[in-house]
Amino acid sequence: MAERSFAKEVQKLRLGDGETFTGEGILAITKALLQCGVGYVGGYQGAPISHLMDVLADAQEILGDLGVHYEASASEATATAMLAASVHYPIRGAATFKSTVGTNVASDALANLASGGVTGGALIIVGEDYGEGSSIMQERSHAFAMKSQVWLLDPRPNLPSIVAGVEHGFELSEASNTPVMLQVRIRCCHVHGSFVAKDNKRPPMTVADALENPRRDTGRIVLPPASFLHEKEKINRRLPAAIDYIKRHRLNETFGGEGKVGIICQGGMYNGVIRALQRLGLADLYGETEVPLHVLNVTYPLVDEELVAFCEGKDAVLVVEEGQPDYIEQALGSMLYKADASVLLEGKGLLPEAGEYTGDAMLSGIGAFMRKHAGAMLAPEIRAPNEPAPPDFDDLARTVPARPPGFCIGCPERPIFAATKLTEQELGKHHIASDIGCHLFSIMPPFELGATTMGYGLGPASASAFNSPEAKRRSISFVGDGGFWHNGLTSSIGNAVFNKNDGVIVVVDNYYSAATGGQDILSSRATNRTKSTRHPITDAIRGMGVNWVRHIDRTYDVGRMRHVLKEALTTPEKGPKVIVASSECMLNRQRREAPHKKKAMADGKRVVRTKFGVDEDVCTGDHACMRLSGCPSLSVKHLDNPLRDDPVAAIDQNCVGCGNCGEVADAAVLCPSFYQADVVSNPTGWDRFWFGLRRRFIGLLQARRERRRLLFGTAA
Repeated sequence: MAERSFAKEVQKLRLGDGETFTGEGILAITKALLQCGVGYVGGYQGAPISHLMDVLADAQEILGDLGVHYEASASEATATAMLAASVHYPIRGAATFKSTVGTNVASDALANLASGGVTGGALIIVGEDYGEGSSIMQERSHAFAMKSQVWLLDPRPNLPSIVAGVEHGFELSEASNTPVMLQVRIRCCHVHGSFVAKDNKRPPMTVADALENPRRDTGRIVLPPASFLHEKEKINRRLPAAIDYIKRHRLNETFGGEGKVGIICQGGMYNGVIRALQRLGLADLYGETEVPLHVLNVTYPLVDEELVAFCEGKDAVLVVEEGQPDYIEQALGSMLYKADASVLLEGKGLLPEAGEYTGDAMLSGIGAFMRKHAGAMLAPEIRAPNEPAPPDFDDLARTVPARPPGFCIGCPERPIFAATKLTEQELGKHHIASDIGCHLFSIMPPFELGATTMGYGLGPASASAFNSPEAKRRSISFVGDGGFWHNGLTSSIGNAVFNKNDGVIVVVDNYYSAATGGQDILSSRATNRTKSTRHPITDAIRGMGVNWVRHIDRTYDVGRMRHVLKEALTTPEKGPKVIVASSECMLNRQRREAPHKKKAMADGKRVVRTKFGVDEDVCTGDHACMRLSGCPSLSVKHLDNPLRDDPVAAIDQNCVGCGNCGEVADAAVLCPSFYQADVVSNPTGWDRFWFGLRRRFIGLLQARRERRRLLFGTAA
């Protein structure tokens, strides 16, 4: 169950020749694939292309009508390996995943695919997750393209350019027998616009047709002696063919007229560059610019003569290249040196060395370049702005509290880490290895658990070095259900069994690949009409040879979770101890249940919603519950009572009734101040009767208490 359905939007994929398509970039990419006659598509979800996988899943009927095979791949390596169908057969195939973590996973298959080359067009759509909004280490896809000799497209962020990028990607791949990467950043994925559609094409050869007519070419298989010839083929035949195609079809674009200065930018940076020039008074709203621009819609390979020709006659050129290392700037510097050009090359000296090129970064860098080399083109107030002294504001880093990422309200993973904290209070600190996924938020306050994270599904593997026979204490490692099926079953569980690892492994099972948008996986409980689900994780673990396996089917039971963790850490049994902790992702549960409840309420049916609260008269205000829960709906409240200075705990209206706060309070023996309340919509007669009876009884008890309260008054 993905976080968003595209069932309505995918109907636009049926538009025919001459009709206008409107929508966002993700949908445009899918339409372009169908217009290009793609034969098969695979991929693995991850920002910023998770929605592309969701669109493809919702469009399976349309894909099926065209004879297009679609798979939600087990990993990025699986998706890339699918492209092997294009090695011997003239079938166009596409794979998509998040970069660079996905590219890391796919690199083995990518290297082999690029070595042998392809017959049909092979397009890899990589979502470049770079910048402050990213959730991964900061790297670029560019290095993978250069390493494996895969051509890298970086189209301008507008729908016509994106669609053209897909079309030329396939044609460039076939012209040079080389896989092609199409890099799309988050702004490219979600930009809205329109383009003139074409008819969808049924692939001339489907994968079913290929199975009926098998082919093979030993020269395309990556095995000596052919593998030694592939490198020469890449340089002597494929690279010249790619450059020839890029030049003939003018994939790179030049805007503006002649001038003594110019800007060379990646295609994905075009919108930011134009916006900065607009703010400097050097471009209009339609992109007409006074500063010559050379836009690299293909960032690898670079076409030397195009770049040298653009720089000819100019005093200075600025390279706008987001991220490190500065591959394009270095390559351009080498080209200009060999061409004996005298132009001054600027780049990372004026723009940030690393980090996302935001609007302010672009304006500052391009503005500094223009003031330095072409100040006369700027208006006087921009050329030498009379900037007032900066206002004396407080340092926001000191005055605004940090807001680290955390678990959602009602998240079933929070009680797992509350139980871990309670266990450590009893048994002492342990080395804890974390993993990629929602559960990684346990490294942040209030839990502050976990020392490392090495990759998706590699949490237990990253603790394997601590499997020492001399150790008196066991390590603890976590892996999510998504990571378990992606890489963890073999790399973590199988490795632990083979090496007789004595550590404790906790598999956090929330029923979905939740961190990427709630897509179904092998162990999902939902019935998926196109996928096989409901395969228990515990069966797979036992099948790998683990003997000590415990399954907790309700993670909110903090007491039981703590008991099982303690048992795993103290049992004399050797070998890996695996705990599978299962409860449904609360976000997906709310997405599934909320519409039904809303409809039932509108239809006048009885609906019960559970809420929790804190009795402020009982709460002591020590806030230990927050340190062991961390739920965003659990906050503080100041009382009007002058005798109570400390704020008490309070639960706001965002509470989803998971009960974790009360469970934690009970397991930690904190206090009895938490209470449960059932909110009944459209109550029945019995509901009203019992409510009235309870209210009268509580009123009697309150009146009795008031009569016994000691009051202080003033003497007459």
